[in-house]
Amino acid sequence: MTAAPPPQDDRATVVLLHSSAGSPRQWQELVEELRRDFRVLAVEFHGHGMRPDWPHERRMTLADDAGLVLPLLEMVGGAHVVGHSYGAAVALKLACMRPLLVHSVAAYEPVLFRLLIDDTAHPQAGADVLRTAASMRDRLKAGQPAQAARLFIDFWSGAGAWQSLDGKAQRSIEARMPSVIRHFEALFAEPFPREQLAHMAMPMLLLSGSRTVEAARRVARLLRAALPLAEHQELPGMGHMGPVTHAKAVNERIRQFLRPHARFASTSVLPGRALTSLPDQPSTS
Repeated sequence: MTAAPPPQDDRATVVLLHSSAGSPRQWQELVEELRRDFRVLAVEFHGHGMRPDWPHERRMTLADDAGLVLPLLEMVGGAHVVGHSYGAAVALKLACMRPLLVHSVAAYEPVLFRLLIDDTAHPQAGADVLRTAASMRDRLKAGQPAQAARLFIDFWSGAGAWQSLDGKAQRSIEARMPSVIRHFEALFAEPFPREQLAHMAMPMLLLSGSRTVEAARRVARLLRAALPLAEHQELPGMGHMGPVTHAKAVNERIRQFLRPHARFASTSVLPGRALTSLPDQPSTS
């Protein structure tokens, strides 16, 4: 007697994108909540986790990190993409590059710095980011990665946030500062295709925190105007690191958004590995 073939897995795929200097570890609780109904994958960006640093002399772009995700989307026939901070910016870049492969986007505070630089009516938020990035770059060039990392962490989470981290977390973030600087430079140079995104058909959920920094708050306001068809929600009591500090509430909102899309008819082969274990790396921005 011939054994029956295993049932086809018709679950949709969710791809999780982490923040600068962090890792997929930030999504551990969300993975546990989603994997009953979805296939869940994560991508580590250049210079993070097991992924080697950016190997080229030319300046890195958002498309270069988005290019790490595209092979997964192609092999599974498309996916829902969830991102935080830099990962959220990459998620929106993917939606522009290959809209037919991005079935939806859930983004918590995408750091679209070019929006701030071009916002001549309210220049202060962009100036703050540019000044912080310049100071971080100067510290790194001077051989002071810990000082660069302190500026980075305290910018997003408030004065004293760096000191609150344990030594292991601090050392990990220090090691990733060259990649963080590349992220800033890529974001400064990346134009925001408002018209293209505003008319895309895929569902979009854009989240922000009510207690976030001014730069992220201003980006959220600009996105409300630029993407009128998207869902926009400000979550109470949260800062820029809401997916880490308030994981339960953020994950529940993302799960609600994804719930109607749990099944997707696809005969594609799932590449790589499902996200069942995560590096023990803190996420930072």
